[in-house]
Amino acid sequence: MKVLVTCPPMLRAIDQLRHLFEEKNIELITPNVVQILTEDELIEILPNVDAWIIGDDPATERVFTAGKNGKLRAAVKWGVGVDNVDFKACEKLGIPIQNTPRMFGNEVADMALAYFTGLLRESYRVDREVRAGNWIKPAGMSSTDKTIALIGLGDIGLGVARRLKGFDVKINAYDPFTSLTAENAGVDAIYEFPEALEEADFVIATCALTPSTHHMINADSIAKMKDGVKIINVARGPLIDETALVAALKSGKVSAAGLDVFEVEPLPANSELRQFEQCIFGTHNGSNTKEAVLRASYRAIDILFGFLDVK
Repeated sequence: MKVLVTCPPMLRAIDQLRHLFEEKNIELITPNVVQILTEDELIEILPNVDAWIIGDDPATERVFTAGKNGKLRAAVKWGVGVDNVDFKACEKLGIPIQNTPRMFGNEVADMALAYFTGLLRESYRVDREVRAGNWIKPAGMSSTDKTIALIGLGDIGLGVARRLKGFDVKINAYDPFTSLTAENAGVDAIYEFPEALEEADFVIATCALTPSTHHMINADSIAKMKDGVKIINVARGPLIDETALVAALKSGKVSAAGLDVFEVEPLPANSELRQFEQCIFGTHNGSNTKEAVLRASYRAIDILFGFLDVK
């Protein structure tokens, strides 16, 4: 039996996990993956494996069909985000599949706070300038009494809300699917997006990428925001229309952004976002702590062994 792993964080920890497969006489297929494999690369590999632990790869119907025409019997999406996986195709093809939710809420929330404090005080920019031999002292922004628009009240959003309460801020939240009250969620109010967006000093996106949230931060919603607003995205890149964001950064409507994710990853060398020194950029790395990677990997392996009926 063979299992393909294409999730980069799990691959980096694979030596700590390999024994779990060896004990079951399962051969691991571990290609060198920087971010994702392409459809064509997956179509070449999948027919030869029994199961697949998926990262952010294009897990499309075309890919799953190729696998099903070979040996593929089951798959697990490592992590919580599923926008890259065609679950309906799996259902049609009879391939059992599941993700690993509620694994990274605190870790990604920590990253959101890193961007928040970094943008408040421009600490990342100061670090870059000091390393370049310059000694700058930009005037920062105090956190007290600021208003945060928090988009998403899932595991990550709730973690962000808990952390932000220590900063004496007001939190306006947005989540049409939550059953929580504002009090239970630890926020000041829950609105329908984009109500009250003009109040926000910061907009923090933590929600899932769906057809309804794709490009929800766009020219129209940015126009409703306060002049000089700061935007943070630790969820999925396509929540933001980057063309609109670039225009708003150029005009000053958006004063800065902290982006752990992008519409195209890795961020292209010719991306106009790179010109804005006041912004902070990441590598879609919010969930990547040693503890969280092992936690999610153990869960993914447990689910996969269940699908494969491995005793």
